[in-house]
Amino acid sequence: MLTETVETSTIHFTQGEKTPKEEKYLFHPLIDFFCLGGGSLILIILLAIFIPLEAATPAASVITLGLANLINHPHFTHSYQIFYQNFPQKISISNPSKSLRIRYIVAGLIVPTALIVFFTTSIHMNDAQVLSYAANIMLFFVGWHYVKQGYGMLMVDAALKRKFFIGREKNILLVNAYISWIFFWLLTNWTISEQNIWGLQSSTFSIPIWMVYSGAVGTMISTILTLSMLYKKRFIDGNPLPFNGIVAYFTSLYIWMGLRLDPFFLFLVPVFHSLQYLVVVWRYQYNKSSYSPLDNRTATTEHTVPSTTLWKFVRFVAIGIILGYLGFWAAPQFLDSRIPYNHTEFGVTMFMFIFWIFINIHHYFIDNVIWRRENPDTKRFLFGSS
Repeated sequence: MLTETVETSTIHFTQGEKTPKEEKYLFHPLIDFFCLGGGSLILIILLAIFIPLEAATPAASVITLGLANLINHPHFTHSYQIFYQNFPQKISISNPSKSLRIRYIVAGLIVPTALIVFFTTSIHMNDAQVLSYAANIMLFFVGWHYVKQGYGMLMVDAALKRKFFIGREKNILLVNAYISWIFFWLLTNWTISEQNIWGLQSSTFSIPIWMVYSGAVGTMISTILTLSMLYKKRFIDGNPLPFNGIVAYFTSLYIWMGLRLDPFFLFLVPVFHSLQYLVVVWRYQYNKSSYSPLDNRTATTEHTVPSTTLWKFVRFVAIGIILGYLGFWAAPQFLDSRIPYNHTEFGVTMFMFIFWIFINIHHYFIDNVIWRRENPDTKRFLFGSS
């Protein structure tokens, strides 16, 4: 989740800058467009046209099984790599920001401890019903995570393009994101009573229809206000908009959230979301790999890429892929085959369920610390400001 990470007065870019108003990209205009959301729109249209409805879900399962290990799972593990690097220093009193230090402690220590206690208690109670509610909690945080990341992508692209939003405009965009997320969470609970996740039935909450209608009305009103604000900013005030960021924002809020209700696209949406995340993480890590502490800037230029920079970056990506395989497949499968538990109550993939839910929920809290504007690492390695 990329929250508002930038301050307009402190941004200095790491790639060679010719003029103060030169637009910047994470990697390239087309790469940014396809990764931030535009590519998913094209793929959704192509899949809807060329894949028969009866073959859709099996096809999506095959496609995403391969993509998960290269895109979706590393997107989670990369956040762990960034978050827990030099963790003792981040939570020590040497960290000048007390509020950031507390956030690191909560996300890095308290939240995982609370999750472990919850899962352990559920198993000790021998109650799969209690354990299954963790899946709905995950859906709650996943939806929040998706829309906040869409908003964050818009803010990042706006900073790169020097097409900033003022405080009131940011509030409209953020409130619209929250209201849209609440509506789709209500709609999911109202539409789907149960779903199977790794052998455990995930129970949803009973939502009265009036709450769904209220959410729909609220989303409609906030969307109209958002579109009106953007129209005024572009066509009345004459301020250009960051196109890729706008695509990322609206795709995350409406297209991906809505498609999660479809069994076919339910498999693909996490891949789209993860690719959106990776393009920012990889830019962050690439800049970090080339960082020179002597002059407080990255060592790369537009024409030269030191071999040490490339090696550090490739190593980071490779470790993320390996950790993703271990965390989502190897470790839970090993525990399911070695640790005895009530298979009648919990099925045969209980640890697989626990690992997937744990990582998804914890990821939200980790990201809420990494991508804050007051985080000095984010300023330095994503935007090149000290």
